[in-house]
Amino acid sequence: MADNARAKKLADLIREVVAQKLQRGIKDPRLGSHVTITDTRVTGDLREATVFYTVYGDDEDRASAAAGLESAKGMLRSAVGAAAGTKFTPTLAFVADALPENAKTIEDLLDKARASDAKVREASSGAQYAGEADPYRKPGDDEDDEGTA
Repeated sequence: MADNARAKKLADLIREVVAQKLQRGIKDPRLGSHVTITDTRVTGDLREATVFYTVYGDDEDRASAAAGLESAKGMLRSAVGAAAGTKFTPTLAFVADALPENAKTIEDLLDKARASDAKVREASSGAQYAGEADPYRKPGDDEDDEGTA
């Protein structure tokens, strides 16, 4: 079992090598400049690496980028092995990062909350208190109540 610092270093190296290779080394048109490597995680035994990526574009672009990454997996693993210099080069698994979808969901929820707040603000703009503005008793205000008790 390798220590976490070594796994983190290897993960950072894999992220850098894969990103550079995608930018300059692979001529696949499906893997143009719209693929971004966001994160890499390596298992504790340094045998498997998961590479997270995002794709700028629609669903068709995402599907073609996934196919391009699968076809370039061997070349990318070879580049990682040459750069890492480890006894065993980890296998690469490419996973589409859910960060953009999560961010969109959060933005939609925030927009809904803003709209709800605007409705409440609009409804309360002309409202008045049901009783007095200050409903609490203060000492000295109800002097006649003390005499009748």
